[in-house]
Amino acid sequence: MSVLIPSDRIGHIEGFGQSSGADGYVYRPTNLEQIQDCFELARKAGRKVVLRGAGRSYGDASILNEGVVLDITRMRQILSWDPRTGVIEAQAGATIEDIWRLTLEDGWWPPVVSGTMFPTLAGALAMNIHGKNNPQAGTIGEHVEEIDVLFPNGELRTLTNQDRLFYAVISGFGSLGAIVRVKLRMKKIQNGNLQVLPLRCANWDEQFAAFEKYVPIADYQVSWVDCFARGKGFGRGDFHAAWYAYDGQEHPLSLNANSQDLPDTILGFFPKSSVWRYLRWFNNRTGMRMINAAKHRSGFISEGRPFQQSLVAFSFLLDFVPDWRKSYLPGGFIQYQSFVPKERAPEVFAHQVELQQAAGLESFLGVLKRHRPDKFLLSHAVDGYSLALDFKITAGNKQRVFALAHKMNDLVLEAGGRFYLAKDSTLRPSDVEAYLGQDTLAEYRKLKSELDPGMLLTSSLAQRLDF
Repeated sequence: MSVLIPSDRIGHIEGFGQSSGADGYVYRPTNLEQIQDCFELARKAGRKVVLRGAGRSYGDASILNEGVVLDITRMRQILSWDPRTGVIEAQAGATIEDIWRLTLEDGWWPPVVSGTMFPTLAGALAMNIHGKNNPQAGTIGEHVEEIDVLFPNGELRTLTNQDRLFYAVISGFGSLGAIVRVKLRMKKIQNGNLQVLPLRCANWDEQFAAFEKYVPIADYQVSWVDCFARGKGFGRGDFHAAWYAYDGQEHPLSLNANSQDLPDTILGFFPKSSVWRYLRWFNNRTGMRMINAAKHRSGFISEGRPFQQSLVAFSFLLDFVPDWRKSYLPGGFIQYQSFVPKERAPEVFAHQVELQQAAGLESFLGVLKRHRPDKFLLSHAVDGYSLALDFKITAGNKQRVFALAHKMNDLVLEAGGRFYLAKDSTLRPSDVEAYLGQDTLAEYRKLKSELDPGMLLTSSLAQRLDF
């Protein structure tokens, strides 16, 4: 006889892009035993379980219709910190922000961060996040010393990088087990600022030339791409290279966590909390075409002039304007990110943007990054480049956006490229089979059957992609 889950647990959960959501039974455990209780409750109720951290995956990776939503954000205790070795140990729900605020004063910074400081450690590892320093530092999983994982079969195991399973859980999008503890190696720094060099790129050729020049010598590299530009300006954008700043001070003010706080106003008086309301006026093709063009023109002012910027301001651009994603409502948006080997990336990304322009569905934001491969089981990484694209979703364009994404998928797969499940909303099962390959999927499914024989852990993403 099945158990009924109390109706007061029902909540509507969305992906970060707000274009997909589902009603589920939400539980927020505070310890290991409560996670085990949630697993058992779901079994007795005949429900599946989806693991959820801060909910920063853009699509449907942490939602599940009528499932048990196991939200680990209350398990955020820092268990130990050693400023001599730079090794921190924390519960799964500790965020990137929790980590850097503790360690910065001692001269340590997370080795890899995403564009926002709010993901949990467990979520970051489940998706194996990368940053603007991927060619130098790789993914966050490469800096983990050990993890504790509670599997649905009842096992609690400590895994290190000597275990093959380590490379499956990290990158396994929360489908194999619940990460409950993380031991992470931080990066030693002497200053909380970066020296940033901005360069205007007139076209795709200049974009890729900038990366090839600065990847060997800079600590970070990233470029914005104007997806509306055509003709001679096709592929134009602004490239930024950055280096850790060293000014000789024994303990500079920039290592004070409070000095890193992002300002809550613009020009000292206009509250950022209201900015998203005004962004809605421009959040359309005409408005974003104007904003992209204005951004490129404004690059003349800073072109080639290095400046100092805090690690937080450079790293967490997505946190600069609170609630900016609300400007995409009511339909929300999807982010599409593909990873293509360096030899084919210029032609594939150019063709992707041509398809967008032909369909009248230009990405409102394009971000280009350089990458290196890794050995995680469900890796998105290649020796090449990624292009992240934001598409506004409306009642009238959703089918056309998905059709566009499928055409872009075909280009990526033909070039030997890959995809990133943290950003995905549009992949088909055949796409996953093509980029991961039969051997990888067979290994994953074997592990799944051993560690989760009742197939308890899943998600809307896993169901969509037949994982």
